[in-house]
Amino acid sequence: MKIFSVFDREFIPYGKVLPGYDTAELTAKLAAVTPLPDGVEYVPSQPELEALDVSSVLRSNAYGGMPIQLGWCNGHNTRLNCLEYHRDSEINIGSADFILLVAGLWELEDGKLDTAKVKAFRAPAGAVVEVYATTLHYAPCSVSNGAGFRVCVVLPRGTNGPRPEISPLPGNAEDETLWACNKWLLAHPDSAEAAQGAAVRLTGTNIDISGDI
Repeated sequence: MKIFSVFDREFIPYGKVLPGYDTAELTAKLAAVTPLPDGVEYVPSQPELEALDVSSVLRSNAYGGMPIQLGWCNGHNTRLNCLEYHRDSEINIGSADFILLVAGLWELEDGKLDTAKVKAFRAPAGAVVEVYATTLHYAPCSVSNGAGFRVCVVLPRGTNGPRPEISPLPGNAEDETLWACNKWLLAHPDSAEAAQGAAVRLTGTNIDISGDI
C-alpha cells in the first residue's frame, strides 16, 4: 500500500494541514502525561491538554468558538478494523509521526465501503491535521513496526460520549451505524467492534500496513 504525505495533493479531498499553530507545548505534555499502550486506547478529554494555551486558540480559531475537547488516541497499530465519521472536522496532532487510513463518505455504495478505496497518509509530529467531516477515518497507525504513537484528538465537546437514544430505531440505514455521540461507525467483520455489535459495513480486506512500513 502506498503511503502518501498529508502535504501531498492526494490528501486534498480528505483534509488539510492548518499552519500557524505552536504545538510544542501540547506535544510535550501529550508525551509526558498520557500512556503508550501495547494496543490502542482512546480518551475523549484530557484536562492537562485542555488547560494549555493552544486549546483556547484551537477553540477560537480552528473551531470558530465552538466548545471543544482535547483527548488522545495512543498505542501501537497497523490495521484498519473500522472507519468512523462525525458531523464536523476532527483535528489530529501527534507527538511523533503517525499514519492515517482514510476514505470518503462519497465512496460508500449502498451504505458499504470496499476497503480497496482506503488510502494511507503520513502526518509529521506537531502538524495540525484537519480531517473533514466527510472523511472516514479511525485509529492512527504506527509509522514502523513496533513504533508507538501518541495523537491528540480535538473534537467538539461531547463527541464519542454515550450513544443517544434515537426513535424510531432505525429511522434510516445511517441510524444503524450510530455508535456513540456524534460517531457513526462502519466495522470490518474481523474487528473487535463487530464482535461487540457494531454495524458491519466494510467489505474486502481488513487492511494491515505492517508490510508497507
